[in-house]
Amino acid sequence: MTNKEKTILVVDDDHAHRIMLRTLLSGWGYGVEEADDGRTAISKVHGKSFDLILMDIRMVKVSGLEALAEIRDFNPSIPIIIMTAYSSVETAVTALKKGAYDYLTKPLDFDELQLVMARAMDHRLLKEENAILKERLGNQFNTQNIIGRSHVMVTLLETVAQVAPSEATVLVTGESGAGKELIAGAVHYNSPRKDGSFIKMNCAAVTETLLESELFGHEKGAFTGAHKRQEGKFRLADGGSLFLDEVGEMSLSMQVKLLRALQEMEFFRVGGEELLKVDVRVIAATNKDLHKEVTAGRFREDLYYRLNVVALAVPSLTDRTEDIPLLARHFLDGFSEKNHKKLKGFSPHAMDQMLRYSWPGNVRELMNAVERAVVMSRLEYIQPHDLPMEVQNFQPENAVDPSLHIPDEGISLEKMEKETILKTLASTSGNKSEAARRLGITRKTLRKKLKNYEVQT
Repeated sequence: MTNKEKTILVVDDDHAHRIMLRTLLSGWGYGVEEADDGRTAISKVHGKSFDLILMDIRMVKVSGLEALAEIRDFNPSIPIIIMTAYSSVETAVTALKKGAYDYLTKPLDFDELQLVMARAMDHRLLKEENAILKERLGNQFNTQNIIGRSHVMVTLLETVAQVAPSEATVLVTGESGAGKELIAGAVHYNSPRKDGSFIKMNCAAVTETLLESELFGHEKGAFTGAHKRQEGKFRLADGGSLFLDEVGEMSLSMQVKLLRALQEMEFFRVGGEELLKVDVRVIAATNKDLHKEVTAGRFREDLYYRLNVVALAVPSLTDRTEDIPLLARHFLDGFSEKNHKKLKGFSPHAMDQMLRYSWPGNVRELMNAVERAVVMSRLEYIQPHDLPMEVQNFQPENAVDPSLHIPDEGISLEKMEKETILKTLASTSGNKSEAARRLGITRKTLRKKLKNYEVQT
């Protein structure tokens, strides 16, 4: 939406000030309407939709505080910026508590006005988008819509369904790309907090010096560049859930502060003196073995046990190879629609190669591989040459000695195959998925051969 499509309501009983603001805002490309008192403003809001309201707090007929309360009751989505003299700052703070987006002191700093207006309208747009997305996300993170029918995934989703309604802190573990965020989302959106915010924070994505500010917020002037008070992720997640991804990357000093926040559900903004209390459910995730990190002295034992109230281990793709066709089909449908292609599926050779591949990047790598295949495909079915080179050229590791020792009296091919399969199973401690991967066959094929050999495992 351009500025020309946005309309600002200016509410001020000072005629000269309204004229000045009309001229300024029109020059910035906004549509402008005026009201000379709070009652007129309320009437206008009932009759028309505005993108933002600039309102003086002291007016003769109906004050800005009274108008603010009525407008918020009628339409809480309209951001309202209060204008006040220096002597009325306390009243402006009251307005913030009643729902005003921000306040500015007169005489107005035009650069600050433009910045605060832009932030307010961006904030409103984000809230509207979040409202639209909330229902979609609720469906996306529904356990019934998580792709996977393997035993390990069914077991995991049964645990999620049991854990989600509780208030327990959850630690999600698993390799990169396995789908930890999806499981965390399933916990939130199947909990009583589903209507609250689901705030995400990647602890490895910001520097240590900024992490405290990102989590707890900061006051204006707390450090260089802190031009305005900013709320942290804990405050934004109040009433909902906070997802702390890659929590194992957090420094020991930051772990102490996180532990206190988790234990007391209270904290200070950086540079602040006001103790803030929140109601937040924390869901943490890591691709590290935190128990080993504790032993090595890189992760606090008390924080580990505080986070690890309920552990959810997300399996790697090699532990759920039977889900690969389901996942691949799901991604194929999505990327075919996105790229305006009509693809019917995968050729047997392409699917066989995908089942052989080790997928070190897990589900994320599979998704990227399918997207690449959709883009490259010229036929109705994905072919092996459409897949990434590492998938095309992959050769499974030999689980047994590659040199064949055939006795002088000879050995049947069936017996040799049976011995190879049994040795491979033994080397994987009976893990059929891993044995199938090493042998370069599907788990279904392995089960069939074991049945033919009348082998019980």
